[in-house]
Amino acid sequence: MPTSSMFLAQQPGQAPDVDYVAILPVLIIFGAAALGVLLEALLPRNQRWSVQVGLTLVTIVGAGLAFGYYLSDAPENGTTTLAGTLSIDQPALFLWGTLLALGFGAVLLIADRTVEPGGAFVAEAAIRPGTIQDRAQVGSASMQTEVFPLTLFALGGMMTFTAANDLLTMFIALEVLSLPLYLMCGLARRRRLLSQESAVKYFLLGAFASAFFLYGLALLYGYAGSVKLADIANAAAGTDRSDALLFGGLALLVVGLLFKGSVGPFHAWTPDVYQGAPTPVTAFMAACTKVAAFGGMLRVLTVAFESTSWEWRGVLWAVAIASMVIGAVLGLTQTDVKRMIAYSSIAHAGFLLIGTIALTDQGLSGTMFYLLAYGFTTLAAFGVVSLVRDSTGEATHLSQWAGLAKRSPLVAWTFTFLLLALAGIPMTSGFIGKFVVFSAALQDGMAPLVVIALVASAVAAFFYLRVIVLMHFSEPAEDGPTVSVPGAFTTAAITMGVAVTLLLGVLPAFALDWASGGGFAS
Repeated sequence: MPTSSMFLAQQPGQAPDVDYVAILPVLIIFGAAALGVLLEALLPRNQRWSVQVGLTLVTIVGAGLAFGYYLSDAPENGTTTLAGTLSIDQPALFLWGTLLALGFGAVLLIADRTVEPGGAFVAEAAIRPGTIQDRAQVGSASMQTEVFPLTLFALGGMMTFTAANDLLTMFIALEVLSLPLYLMCGLARRRRLLSQESAVKYFLLGAFASAFFLYGLALLYGYAGSVKLADIANAAAGTDRSDALLFGGLALLVVGLLFKGSVGPFHAWTPDVYQGAPTPVTAFMAACTKVAAFGGMLRVLTVAFESTSWEWRGVLWAVAIASMVIGAVLGLTQTDVKRMIAYSSIAHAGFLLIGTIALTDQGLSGTMFYLLAYGFTTLAAFGVVSLVRDSTGEATHLSQWAGLAKRSPLVAWTFTFLLLALAGIPMTSGFIGKFVVFSAALQDGMAPLVVIALVASAVAAFFYLRVIVLMHFSEPAEDGPTVSVPGAFTTAAITMGVAVTLLLGVLPAFALDWASGGGFAS
């Protein structure tokens, strides 16, 4: 329900101005998502896969073309539309481009794990003789085609979330992106119990996080008399109202945002959900949700609360340290590949938070570049994980990856490169991402935090190297898992992720320049 402050700039009875060209990418995504739901209900089962895959990929490409058209002539200072509820500025455009690219890659992975016409399953259709296919386990980790409209709804919610200019719109977008993810996490067919358990955990904890966010919104409305970020900033800059409402509301609001970004200690859902969800869904969630969460966090802290940073920055210092320590230390104890990457994401969330709380142009551009780099690396990493399988489905226990380089050198070396990128080794996007974020923090006087981050990076590098050593210097078990021959979609997604990871590590100037194109408009 819109607040009265949203409509102060327009005459009574006058409809709000809408810049349809600016929001066309979001409209395309949501329109196709609604169409996908109808097609899922109306089409015969044997036609759904090809239609849904085609519709989803064409939709994301079409949204990308509309995005590119607007980007070519976008106002330098951005524009606000829909009665000021959306701000299509340079950071929002960068995050939209990142989300569309990552969403396209995630859909490619999902397409190879969904039902093909006639009941065959794409991912296992070309498995080498003598392995999974001979054991009649074809289709062990597949999903139904309803995952495609759910993916589009979640993607549209993420795009809206990063451009939301008031807290009410942000909350609605948060729910639009979250609810499809809760459902998608429970769609695994083979390990149904584990998948549904992860979906329930994510839903229950997500509901608590949403309640925190909504309660914080209410307190901030009581403080500022508005839910618009600019109005909250004006009230915080000088007012005689009680600061208890301001900082209480901010604390509750940030809890909801930190939960979505899987920042420790608000991370409890992350390992279980990453492990239980279908791996392509985990890839989508790990890459895109982090972009949306930190994009929204950057906007809220920069636009609404920059003037009060002295009061809350110390708290977020502690949160960033906790996230890095939890991710690095507990990651050492993991024996499941997906849980290990989950704790890796918690550590990376701490690194991202360092750039977020810098509140400088360098911090903003560095954090957005880090999101781009991390997203593609993680997407490709989960794509590789989905290929290593045994008779029960995906083989995610670390012991099953022993000697993988002797069975499939290409897959092992690809995963090695991606793990080195997550560790921040030079010539990869992970190194450049950490370098720009830590540089921004040093320029903003956060040297102690950077030192802690470097130590956490060194600790986290150990569990990446452990997997590399296991793959290359151990003997494979006779009955160990094999690597399924990837489908064309999975191959394309992994190739795209690896190429971007290498390109951003060698030639990062283009992405850094784009990320530095301007600040938030209010």
